[in-house]
This record gives sequence, C-alpha cells and structure tokens, in this order.
Amino acid sequence: MSVEAMVQGMIDMMNEALVDAAKHDKGNSAAGTRVRKAMQAIKGSAQDVRVKVQADKNA
Repeated sequence: MSVEAMVQGMIDMMNEALVDAAKHDKGNSAAGTRVRKAMQAIKGSAQDVRVKVQADKNA
C-alpha cells in the first residue's frame, strides 16, 4: 500500500469521526466513546505510515 493511500485512509477515518464529534459536542457521551476509539485507530494508522516511510527511506 502506498503512503498516499495510507494517509487518505486516515483522512477518511477522521471524516467519519467528525459526525460523532459533533454528537459528542451536543452532549452524547456514547459518541465520545466512539470518537476516542476512532482516534486510537487513527493513531495506529499514523504509526504505520511512519514505519512505512522509514522503511522506504532505509531501502
């Protein structure tokens, strides 16, 4: 998978989390849980991007 595709995937995940973030701002605590879960997944994806870029640099 290309780095560009990986970053686009992260953007897509963030856009999906935006809906729940708006619900959380209106007081929906369950939406806050979903936002935290999405942010954890995005954090993992960001680490995967870092590893891929580093591997490409060292190749």
